[in-house]
Amino acid sequence: MNPDGRRGAVRELLWSSLRGRRRELLSLAAWSNVEALPAFLSGRLVAQAVDDGFLAEAPETGFLWLGVLALSVVAGAWGTRQVFLRLAGIVEPFRDDLVTRVVTGSLRRSTRAGWSADSAGVARVTRQVEIAREAYASVLMVVQGFVVTTVSALLGLLTLAPELLVLVGPPLLLGLGLFVAALAGVAARQRSSILAEERIAETAGVVAGALRDVVAAGAEEAIEASLGAPIEEQARATRRLARFAAIQTVTIAVGGWLPVVLILLAGPWLVGRGATAGTILGALTYVFGGLLPALESLVRRLGNTGLWLLVTLTRIVEASHEPEPPATDSPDGRVRPRPAGHEVTLRDVTFGYGRTAEPVIRDLSLVVPDGDHLAVVGPSGVGKSTLAGLIAGMLEPQAGEIRLGGVAVSELDGPAAALHRVLIPQEAYVFAGTLWENVTYLHQDATPEEIDRAVARLGAAPLAERLGGYAAEVHPPALSAGERQLITLVRAYVAPAPLVILDEATCHLDPAAEARVERAFAARPGTLIVIAHRISSAMRARRILVLDGTEVLIGGHEDLLERSPLYRDLVGRWEAGTVTVA
Repeated sequence: MNPDGRRGAVRELLWSSLRGRRRELLSLAAWSNVEALPAFLSGRLVAQAVDDGFLAEAPETGFLWLGVLALSVVAGAWGTRQVFLRLAGIVEPFRDDLVTRVVTGSLRRSTRAGWSADSAGVARVTRQVEIAREAYASVLMVVQGFVVTTVSALLGLLTLAPELLVLVGPPLLLGLGLFVAALAGVAARQRSSILAEERIAETAGVVAGALRDVVAAGAEEAIEASLGAPIEEQARATRRLARFAAIQTVTIAVGGWLPVVLILLAGPWLVGRGATAGTILGALTYVFGGLLPALESLVRRLGNTGLWLLVTLTRIVEASHEPEPPATDSPDGRVRPRPAGHEVTLRDVTFGYGRTAEPVIRDLSLVVPDGDHLAVVGPSGVGKSTLAGLIAGMLEPQAGEIRLGGVAVSELDGPAAALHRVLIPQEAYVFAGTLWENVTYLHQDATPEEIDRAVARLGAAPLAERLGGYAAEVHPPALSAGERQLITLVRAYVAPAPLVILDEATCHLDPAAEARVERAFAARPGTLIVIAHRISSAMRARRILVLDGTEVLIGGHEDLLERSPLYRDLVGRWEAGTVTVA
């Protein structure tokens, strides 16, 4: 999102927070009139107390007017309390809207891309929502207070002596103009400072967790350079922000103190036009008791909390922004080729968990034709799940290449990968939500008929009925391991991806349920690769791949019984009921 787009999105976000709150705003305006009483009456009542009371040698009259002023202050305090309550009716819905925006945007992006939800990122931005909420409430309070106080004081000056507006209005507008002109540039500097601070924290956290490795590798200078850049960047931004304090001081001096000087200097002129001592004291009361404190509060609060609000809302807009999917199905926008068919090809693939570790898979070449049904068997730890991860693109080979439809699997990241393959591991992932949301996670446009068909073919209808239907809330801890596997299997079955990889995804089902599931997937259009938990899975497959760590054989059941001693041993031990092939 470009800077203009960010600013526009922030403006729309702030405007929408007020646009839909007409009733709250009308109530706020009504109580603001009550809150404005002391600001409107203060100068006028002081003038009356001085002219009609103390200077007229009638102190009781002077104290009477001051008593009226005290009552107006009490009424204003009550109005302020009511205003605060009405502001809560605007701030809390704004917070809810921000949370919804952040979480929804994150889930939509992760779902579209086929990634798991970034829970840490959501938590981080949700914390920023709380900061924005506090800042938004503070800014609303100070802006509302400034508007009420300033308008009331100016109206009071007008009733006291219209000439006073010439002395107070222009300096006030000039000071506000200086402040507003500087505010936009300062917001960008504040953003730079915050981003630099985040980079410092992120880099320092990584370094703190790897100090021993840094020392062992003699990388102190490199780490110092990587930390030094964001530290220096933040220092520059902080120095630039410090200059803004001078602008704030100038704003208050011009907008608040200059009117006082002008009123005092214009005293003889005002007296010549009929002003009294009470009039001049009342004018000073309006400035000292209303305009100056309101202006100071506005400048200090907007120059601090207001900047935080703008920067935080910008970060929230960026984090919740859901860009249009590029035509290339690629998050970075690069042009990527599309698979032609879904044949899986491995050429001389080697993979090990670590550079010095013994490879789990070495020089493996394999072709899985489009529409094939392949079972992978072998002893535990031989690399069956590793092979599934490599084919799915979850692991990157150290040597060789893996292609899907002629395209390197590494090129099918993000949305492209989700469109072409789905991997269901042994540990089934079911999230809190409705059953419908769980089974349609990979195909949100699925129709009820498609879901019904999948549930029936996989034998999940009794589970759906027990849970209370598709609209029922799913509580993952309350489900058995087999029930969780059934839900994820339905999710994979309705997914649009033509390549399905089941990595012991039926290990918690009984043999009959497993057979039903595998037959359903074998009849489904596309390619099926099963990491076998039971040798019966291999016997249902069209072809079988035997991994034994030293040799890789592929063929049919009868063929492998003749060629592979390991396969004969696995079949014999399975028939004797002593072992599975997990």
